[in-house]
Formats: sequence, structure tokens, C-alpha cells
Amino acid sequence: MTGVVTHGLLLTGRAARGTMRIPVFAVMNLVQPLLWLLLFGQLFRKVVEIPGFADGAGAGTTGTSYLEFIAPGVVMMTAMFGAAWAGTGFVQDMERGVMDRLLASQASRPAMLVASMVWYAVVALAQGLVVLGVAWLSGARFSGGTAGALATLAAVLLLTCFVAAVSNMFALLARSQEALIGLSQLVILPLMFLSSAVMDTRLAADWVATAARFNPFDWAVVAARGALSVQPDWGEVLGRLGLLTAAVVVTTALATRAFRSYQRAG
Repeated sequence: MTGVVTHGLLLTGRAARGTMRIPVFAVMNLVQPLLWLLLFGQLFRKVVEIPGFADGAGAGTTGTSYLEFIAPGVVMMTAMFGAAWAGTGFVQDMERGVMDRLLASQASRPAMLVASMVWYAVVALAQGLVVLGVAWLSGARFSGGTAGALATLAAVLLLTCFVAAVSNMFALLARSQEALIGLSQLVILPLMFLSSAVMDTRLAADWVATAARFNPFDWAVVAARGALSVQPDWGEVLGRLGLLTAAVVVTTALATRAFRSYQRAG
């Protein structure tokens, strides 16, 4: 256990140094969601007047502005899009021969995964705070208090770890940057659109609302939006966080097993 922690800390530091060398990627992942926050917040601000919009469990309360509705969704979109690139680090290590040297050493496989997940989570938490800050400066007000903020950050952490684990698994199986990007887009875009990130799913087709119930991305959005609302339903918030935790455990286990497939293929 001590070895896993030690290796994890060393590899997390390595991932941090890699990001610091090219900070433009972190900035790019933040700029696009901020544009969505500000542009969508103005473009669709009248949709809150539709009867039934944002009136129910997990969606806030009647009278919520669209900016307040969309802000938790944009926070989670920032986390998801950033974590989707986690596997590129593995692919680069494969191309440079670093991955083979790590696997031939005593480096812990779980530590290699956790280091990637932890670093992307740290970046996502910082970006999430920036998004919420910009939303507040733009007029959004969140009533969840400290507990709501902590629950939102927990959702960011869990969603980032989930997506990063999936991205790393795809990288180990695909072994190609192009294939990884294609697979990531094939998964990430449907997760975003089959959710309540930008629109209340009760106003969409029934099958969209049904799909959202089984969507880990929507679990994070609903948890954050509910936690930041005037009257949080903590049972629902904690339930969604519990589902995300289970998803992280499963995907991390699958990604760890993917190391074996990579070694056999090599």
C-alpha cells in the first residue's frame, strides 16, 4: 500500500510537470465552457419561462435563472472534456517507449492510473471554481452554501476520475492517438447531450430522460445542481454521488486490467 502511495505521488508530480510545460491545454479546456456559459446563458435565458422548467427534484426550484441552471452543467462539461484527454499521456508514453520501461519496473499499475486521475481532478477542481466565479460575477446566485459547494466539488472529482479512467483504458486498448480521440468523441458527446446539462430533460423526448437516468455525466450535473439549489434534496445528491463512486471503482478496475491487454499485444 505504501508503494502505491509513493509511486502515485511521484507519477502525479510527473503529470503536473507535463501540464505545466504546455499550460495552453488547460486554458483551452476552460475557455470553451466559459463561452458556453456566457453565450448559452444569454441565448436561452427565456426558456426558464416555459411551464415546468427547473421545477422539481434535482433541477433547482421555480424562478431559477437559466444562468444558475446551466452553471453546474458547464462545470461538469469542463471536467469531462479535460479528463477525456487523460489517455493522451499514456499514448505519448507508449510512443516514446516510456510505458514499456514503467511496466518493466516496479511501478504500481494502479498508481499509474490514479496519478493521472488525481492530476486531472486537481485541474478540473480549479477550473470548476473559475466557472462558478464567472457565473457569480455574471449574476448567478447559488443558495447551497458551503455544503453545496463541497458536494459540487465532490461531483467534479468523481466525474473527472471516471472519465480519466475510461480515457486511459481506451488508450491502453487502442494504442493510437487518432483512435483514442475518435473513441472519446464517440462517448463524450452523447454523454453531454443525453443529460440535463443545458436543458431540463423533462422538456425533451421521453427516451432522452430515460437515458439520462443511466448517464454518469448527468449524475454529476444533477448532484451539483441539487446541492447548489435553495432547498437541496440531500438524499438525491448523495445517491448520485454514490453512483458516481461506484462507476469510478468499476472503470478503474477495468482500466487496470487493460494493462494486461497492452502487454499481451506488445
